[in-house]
Amino acid sequence: MRRFTGDKLLVASHNKGKVEEIADLLQPFGVGVISAADLGLPEPKETEDNFIGNARIKAHGAAQAADLPALSDDSGIEVEALGGAPGVYTADWAETPQGRDFVMAMTRTWNELEALNAPEPRRAAFCCTLVLAWPDGHDEVFEGRMPGRIVWPMRGDQGHGYDPIFEPDGYDITFGEMDRWEKNRISHRARAFDKLVTACFG
Repeated sequence: MRRFTGDKLLVASHNKGKVEEIADLLQPFGVGVISAADLGLPEPKETEDNFIGNARIKAHGAAQAADLPALSDDSGIEVEALGGAPGVYTADWAETPQGRDFVMAMTRTWNELEALNAPEPRRAAFCCTLVLAWPDGHDEVFEGRMPGRIVWPMRGDQGHGYDPIFEPDGYDITFGEMDRWEKNRISHRARAFDKLVTACFG
């Protein structure tokens, strides 16, 4: 397992919320975080059909382009009754010509569950894969999952993506109703981060 020894980390993302979340998680280690958007790096095509493959594409592309260690995150929601969909296509379900519409994506998810007459509880899990890549081609991979269930109607306006229809196990509120910092503490990304920090920063 390779340790991170630098003071600057490139986050291979153009998602401002995700970059802020990662910067907050790394703040105790005195690591400065910059994003792919800050450097004007293009968003690479995610051509794999799994989280690890897509996270590797993003991390290695950014590490090579900037000659810096780069951390990428590929994440999504897997709904049990939908055979794990949308999975790696979580963001794609929200794509429109005008940008991403997650209300549309959440509605599609619920409608597909209804069409299947899926039994309650409608189990799902948020999944996160982190890849930390170095310019020399080495990488470390960490995965985290947060199990829960799909609920309807949507609840809450915190968070992003599918948060308003996901109720994590052990809670009676959705990610969309949860304080942002509480969610960051328990989420799938936090679970993957715990592994990353223990292995590479702790």
